[in-house]
Amino acid sequence: MTKGQNGLTYADAGVDIDAGNALVERIKPAARATNRPGVMGGLGGFGALFDLKAAGYHDPVLVAATDGVGTKLRIAIDTGHMDTIGIDLVAMCVNDLVCQGAEPLFFLDYFATGKLEVDQAARIIAGIAKGCADSGCALIGGETAEMPGMYHRGDFDLAGFAVGAMERGGELPSGVQAGDVILGLASNGVHSNGYSFVRKVVELSGLGWDAPSPFSDGSLGQALLTPTRLYVRQVLAAIRAGGVHGLAHITGGGLTENPPRVLPEGLACEIDLSSWTLPPVFRWLATTANMAEAELLKTFNCGIGMMLVVGADRAEPLAAQLADAGETVTALGRIVEGQGVIYRGRLL
Repeated sequence: MTKGQNGLTYADAGVDIDAGNALVERIKPAARATNRPGVMGGLGGFGALFDLKAAGYHDPVLVAATDGVGTKLRIAIDTGHMDTIGIDLVAMCVNDLVCQGAEPLFFLDYFATGKLEVDQAARIIAGIAKGCADSGCALIGGETAEMPGMYHRGDFDLAGFAVGAMERGGELPSGVQAGDVILGLASNGVHSNGYSFVRKVVELSGLGWDAPSPFSDGSLGQALLTPTRLYVRQVLAAIRAGGVHGLAHITGGGLTENPPRVLPEGLACEIDLSSWTLPPVFRWLATTANMAEAELLKTFNCGIGMMLVVGADRAEPLAAQLADAGETVTALGRIVEGQGVIYRGRLL
């Protein structure tokens, strides 16, 4: 090498370590705001520590979940609206954990991009921190991967990892039986699954992301980025009140595929489709794509983001408790002999 000539650096290869360090400093206050009993130390170590005894557990069983946001990310990237996509990431993990009867304790994120843009990444992780804080879950670590050549400029991907706990013997589903009542908690939109289909429907409609939404206020892009609802605190309170036998988070597979996951052999969910009103976003999707009702039901949540299977004698008090906590609660039907989901009435 010629004397005095500078050698190749990691930054020349497209990876900016200084930007990564700057991001860590930017997100420390947001992560610190999610602290809860059990958290040990802060960001920056090679691993994250959590003390289950300090969190109040005596004979705990750990429960883990991982998920992503899917192609909803494409809308966030194309519109530049990054502030709520992190909430989606957290919700997709912690809503699953609570279905097992577990309290989410801590969360780690994986953020991968071709070129790290600190402001963009900080907005995304601030959303993750908000989702964690709103569900009582500590953001205790993560990984930011800058990988030039793997992602086009401006593109990124997200994955989340949540760990929760329950006292031994508290696992759900448990005790589901014929005659149990099915309670539905309202969603606030498409949540975070089915977006490859959503994007295809938008393409068919000829609308742009900045066009006025045909089913709500604001732009179409903003409406479709409404973040997934967090059900953790409300549902944990219902579990602790007694009478909850099973929970189903309505994600990929919609109303048709998810409820049977909580059922023992020989039982089915009988659901009255006329018991709630299909939200406008789903009616627009169905009309624009000329969807059959069966296809709609196995693709989207159709307005029901979480289902609870509860003892018949506990249905009214639990519904009242959930309503007092801000939930829109619908008595959807009952557990009956059979298999899968049995639909009554019409949704469309």
